[in-house]
Amino acid sequence: MHDFTPVSGLLGGALIGLAAALLMLLTGRIAGVTGIVGGLLQPDTTDRSADRSWSIAFIAGLIAAPLIAALFGAPLPRPAMNASLVVIAIAGLLVGFGTRMGNGCTSGHGVCGFARLSGRSIVATFIFMTAAIATVAIVRHGIGG
Repeated sequence: MHDFTPVSGLLGGALIGLAAALLMLLTGRIAGVTGIVGGLLQPDTTDRSADRSWSIAFIAGLIAAPLIAALFGAPLPRPAMNASLVVIAIAGLLVGFGTRMGNGCTSGHGVCGFARLSGRSIVATFIFMTAAIATVAIVRHGIGG
């Protein structure tokens, strides 16, 4: 394993859990990023300005937080992408399509739904993790050898 940092992983996970719990406790909303972004991309047919406002603030916070941390000296590592921009774009679209088909992604099902003991979310998280483990095994030990 490369750069295994259990303390920062534990703290990051605790902060994600705390943020999801506070959002649920204070607003009654689930911190599923796919659902939040999907709601913003749908045409505004009703008066949902308050709903859209918190969604925009949530997404803006996700983008702004690491940038603000970088201003205070936190490292902002550049992700290593060993594929062309076209392959990365196609992969992103497939992930987006899959999360819409599954009615959510790991943040909605794995963090929020699992914590609420939602049967659907527990099954979805199991499928996500199984697919991820299989993909890594195939790429690292099969195709990418």
